[in-house]
Amino acid sequence: MAKLVTLFSSSSGNSYYIGASGQAVLIDAGRSCKQIEQAMMSNNLDMRSVRAIFVTHEHTDHCQGLKVLASRYGITVYSSAGTMAELEKAGRLDSRFNTDIIESKVSLGDMLIERVNTPHDACESCGYRVTTADGKRVMVATDMGIMLPSVRNAISECDAAVIESNHDVNMLMSGPYPYVLKRRILSDKGHLSNMACAQELPHFVNSGVKHLILGHLSAENNTPDVAFQTSLCSLLQAGMKEGEDFTLQVAPKETNGKAVIF
Repeated sequence: MAKLVTLFSSSSGNSYYIGASGQAVLIDAGRSCKQIEQAMMSNNLDMRSVRAIFVTHEHTDHCQGLKVLASRYGITVYSSAGTMAELEKAGRLDSRFNTDIIESKVSLGDMLIERVNTPHDACESCGYRVTTADGKRVMVATDMGIMLPSVRNAISECDAAVIESNHDVNMLMSGPYPYVLKRRILSDKGHLSNMACAQELPHFVNSGVKHLILGHLSAENNTPDVAFQTSLCSLLQAGMKEGEDFTLQVAPKETNGKAVIF
């Protein structure tokens, strides 16, 4: 059985474990090496099963622990060429260990990892779709201002997906952020709102995505309940039944020991 575990998911750090049959990858390493190790242990996950770390983009909340984690365990790091250049410039990589550019897809053991470009204010950001050793597909798609057709199509072919539900627009606009930052978040290269995410979900369920996880919630401009209810209402209004047609959950800021197993 395939397993998706949210180790961390928020503006303060992101990392996801995806694996099956003793083969796994991490998507991002946005907390310290020690914190990621502790999160893995609390979920009874073995770091030796991790074949590679795939980095979505160079922002700190996605690569904070990358250098130490990859160095300590000799794990290969993959990213787009633009992201790799930014990671190297920022000293986020250890040249003694392997790094590689993922152009479109790469096979690791019995897994296939595919890169899907995302619109974000980073050098060359992307999401990843992982086909596990038992043939299940999982997509991680966060940090994107709009839902591109290519991202939509990639998610539609999955069994499970982490999809950004970053902010409630009303909370953002009435909150303390400076105007420039608000406009950046709301731009086509910012972050996906609760409503923008929710509007996509009925299509995904209709196309066969069974397990939906809302990710990368803003601590200042969102709450887990607001994000969940916004998406749930969209699905119920489309005539879909929770627990029968889909499962829906909010990725915790830090792991709570729960996993999506399918």
